[in-house]
Amino acid sequence: MTIFKDKVLLITGGTGSFGNAVLNRFLSSDIKEIRIFSRDEKKQDDMRHEYQNRYPHLAHKIKFFIGDVRDLQSCRNAMPGVDYIFHAAALKQVPSCEFFPMEAVKTNVIGTDNLLTAAIEYNVKSVICLSTDKAAYPINAMGITKAIEEKIAVAKSRYSGNTKICCTRYGNVMCSRGSVIPLWIDQIRNGLPITLTEPSMTRFIMSLEEAVDLVLFAFEHGQNGDILVQKAPACTIQTQAEAVCELFGGKKEDIKVIGIRHGEKMYETLLTNEECAKAEDMGNFYRVPADNRGLNYDKFFKEGEVERNVITEFNSNNTRMLTVEETKAKIAALEYIQRELAGVGNFVQ
Repeated sequence: MTIFKDKVLLITGGTGSFGNAVLNRFLSSDIKEIRIFSRDEKKQDDMRHEYQNRYPHLAHKIKFFIGDVRDLQSCRNAMPGVDYIFHAAALKQVPSCEFFPMEAVKTNVIGTDNLLTAAIEYNVKSVICLSTDKAAYPINAMGITKAIEEKIAVAKSRYSGNTKICCTRYGNVMCSRGSVIPLWIDQIRNGLPITLTEPSMTRFIMSLEEAVDLVLFAFEHGQNGDILVQKAPACTIQTQAEAVCELFGGKKEDIKVIGIRHGEKMYETLLTNEECAKAEDMGNFYRVPADNRGLNYDKFFKEGEVERNVITEFNSNNTRMLTVEETKAKIAALEYIQRELAGVGNFVQ
């Protein structure tokens, strides 16, 4: 028996990397139904055929809903009967959000508000919103809109009734759609130099399976309004590039530095100093509870909060830094990489 036994799970942005990881993890469990909600009919059709071929006896559990989180009514249309939601729909590419910030607002901000409004209306039991390290001390449009997404989730949690709303915040997911490792593999195979932005730049790294683990941890242990953070390791971009070169026969001496892209940081933060004041250390995770003080600020001129935690900012410069060998091992463990090394690419990810 699992937590999903006879339950209906809705995944927004479900044709992406996270949606596929959830399907691979839970399709063969005793879950009743997984709904894939997205606006791209071609990706849905590809996904439908992929899982019909791979899981012919289970594919009937997957239901596809064409819709857009930007439209409240299309969110409502997918809600009847839903028990749980993983909200993964987002514009995630930093440069594209820099050039088209209002598009990021429409999806990441308004879309989240629509999705949560519909979930509360239909008494969905739990909603987990997927956020990013770029939402902490945000300096780019993608991070700013994801930070507002978190604020919307926390604000909605204050009057969500029977619907529990939590956020998960995590760093770079290796080999997710649009990420850099698949690009490097293609460059090596085509005899081109690996291109990287800035060698000393650091990034948290985690697998899709770890991203799913974080969402499940929030689902099982999170309280209404929480932000949950995983204690992920990090490495420099140079280290990551060298690890990919060693795995796929690239030439390290041909690595080409192209410079920082629009809106990029030198390092990422998963937990801010301000959040550390109230964060709870839960072993492999941090929990940031919602600030549920009311709007009556007058009393705070007379009363303050004296106690403060001793945890400091958690970022990709002060977490555990992986060596090339450790990074290579972490990358090599990915199913996507194993299939690429075996020469059977084009795996849905």
